[in-house]
Amino acid sequence: MEELTYKSSRAQVSRAAIQRLHTSMRHLFNRGSYKPLGISGEAMIKSLLALKPEIYGSIADPERLELNGLLYIFQRLPQGIEECRYIKLISREGFQNGQFQVEIPLKRRRNCYRIDREQMYIEMTRGRSDIYDVLTHLTFLYIEAEKIRRNAIDGKDRKKRDWELLEALIYKIENGEEFNADVASTYLSTLIGRTYQETLDAIHQFESAEKVNSLFKIIYWLGRHAIEEHLDQNDRIITFSPTLREKLGHHIFGERWAQNIKSLLEEKNLLHRPIHIISSNLHSVMNCFYSYSSLSDKIKETNLEEFAEHLSLDENEHLRNAVRKFALKHGMYELFDNTGTNIGVQIFDLARLDCEILPNELNCNFNGDDNEKVIIVMDYAFGEQAYECMDELLKPYTKDDQKIKLNIQSINIMGKAGILEGRKGDIMIPTAHIFEGSADNYPFENSFTSSDFKNNGLGVYQGPMITVLGTSLQNRDILRYFTKSSWRAIGLEMEGAHYQKAIQAASKIRHSIKEDIKLRYAYYASDNPLETGSTLASGGLGVGGVKPTYMITVAIINGIMQQ
Repeated sequence: MEELTYKSSRAQVSRAAIQRLHTSMRHLFNRGSYKPLGISGEAMIKSLLALKPEIYGSIADPERLELNGLLYIFQRLPQGIEECRYIKLISREGFQNGQFQVEIPLKRRRNCYRIDREQMYIEMTRGRSDIYDVLTHLTFLYIEAEKIRRNAIDGKDRKKRDWELLEALIYKIENGEEFNADVASTYLSTLIGRTYQETLDAIHQFESAEKVNSLFKIIYWLGRHAIEEHLDQNDRIITFSPTLREKLGHHIFGERWAQNIKSLLEEKNLLHRPIHIISSNLHSVMNCFYSYSSLSDKIKETNLEEFAEHLSLDENEHLRNAVRKFALKHGMYELFDNTGTNIGVQIFDLARLDCEILPNELNCNFNGDDNEKVIIVMDYAFGEQAYECMDELLKPYTKDDQKIKLNIQSINIMGKAGILEGRKGDIMIPTAHIFEGSADNYPFENSFTSSDFKNNGLGVYQGPMITVLGTSLQNRDILRYFTKSSWRAIGLEMEGAHYQKAIQAASKIRHSIKEDIKLRYAYYASDNPLETGSTLASGGLGVGGVKPTYMITVAIINGIMQQ
């Protein structure tokens, strides 16, 4: 009984910390700027340290740096951000037309502009969730920078020998001079509070990662700015542009994005056809339709999953290009986003597909007539952006003051999510979405059930899922509360409740789509945040993600075919 009381208490403390973080972020956003180590920034740091999110591992340790967490955020922030004292979050304001150095993070596509040696602008067009995500990462970054500072100077604010040697090492690196990597790693291990072997492993991980600077440079610049702020009051500052503060929440980017889709449908004479929307990646539906016919002379495998495994390998980009070229000649249209949403779109005209070219896994029943189905595939949205884009997409198409309702027959969501019971690669079938931090709950009738995915060697779980305010803000206490309490949640993700908010508004309030529209939701587990070594910071699924991805994709396509 005492144990249960303690767990509930920790969960309440953690949930309160999340609320304080978001309140602080909203306040600072409205204010326009803040200093990460000022009074407002310290409030965010205290909340994050009280929360101790799983993805940030040893964040609360006063000496040891969290290396997996650092790599995770540097793959989602622009390369070189550690060198910048001034960071500004902006809307789309014309910088793409200038001659600035553009940095696009590997795992969170957004335009970032290196204005000068000390200043980075980050373009935010995906809504509040994206802004909160970046601010959380930056707060974690400054916590780790303070650890480096404490390890680099003594109680009398004198630089320690290891720091001075790292400074000399960076000079050699920047001038292309040779240096003893083993000795350098020894200096670094002292500054980051890690063993020599842990340091070597981390150096290798950072060197292997794309669009991320070396660990030597990152530790140097984080430590240098922290030391300069401590000794010389040379503050680091984060600001928000007036245009960003003005545009946020007005669906400006989502409206343009949806309008481009509807304009293309009209141009191709597809506007009146039965339309099925799929939110997923931009390769699995295309590969299901076209990989077998376009690559059967190059790949001798017999099933779609094996084809997909070949296509997922880095060295097979030429095969992926071959599938795409074939698709563009046989009924697929592409829309590269130029509105700022960073959500690409593919449109498939099934009237131009021949059943004979499809793999056996697909139950083809095309008539090839002028009333054949159309599939719109939209790339993954991010958090609250899912509401903005789906809400705009489901609205009628306006032309010459006339409103034309789209004939939307189904909405299908395939996503990545954290699982709370199973393992990476398992499948989750939601029955409701519970929006963390609010009273908003969205039960719905999912056309998928767990029985649709049985007997495939993967775990399948069915039940409510939590739509969280940010994956980087979750800790064990909150997650255990959701899964062990009467909520009985099976997983967590960031878009489900936002999609449901848009769908239910369109179907039950605005009546722009039919009320009994078919909904198919299925997620595969990208991580298990309750399992050590299986958080998002531990790395992706790799080839292991192919099987659940294509199981869900085939189920969605067959569901559309049979509808």
